[in-house]
Amino acid sequence: MKRVSGTRGRRGTMALLTWSSKYSVGVKSLDDQHTEFIGILNELHSAMLKGKAQSIAGALLTKLMNGARNHFSTEERLMESTKFAGLAEHRAEHRALTAKVDEYLARHKRGDNTMFLELLNFLRDWLTNHMQQVDKKYTAWMNEHGVR
Repeated sequence: MKRVSGTRGRRGTMALLTWSSKYSVGVKSLDDQHTEFIGILNELHSAMLKGKAQSIAGALLTKLMNGARNHFSTEERLMESTKFAGLAEHRAEHRALTAKVDEYLARHKRGDNTMFLELLNFLRDWLTNHMQQVDKKYTAWMNEHGVR
């Protein structure tokens, strides 16, 4: 298992992931939602470092899933409205993430306290890869179709 690493946040705590322009998809509303995901991920990371992950993980995972469903819906609507050719593939990526996080939620509900490091690494890696690789595929298309 890889080690979780990050940079110092605003309050001196270690941030798992820090927003950077390299993650921008060129659509402000979607970038804002991605920034919120990073914030939730950092909250969970901070709680884990303080030994409080078990007590707040359920609420944070629920917040993450609700935000993700809203984000995926927004992103997919924009793709539909601009007739983006990669919509089906992108939608499949979203469904796969939702299923995986649902598995982590189920583990949490069963009292599995061993999954937090795995979850943080998975979410960090998935999110950074998704923003930098998968989402970047629609940046030029969206911008060319007036979505910024």
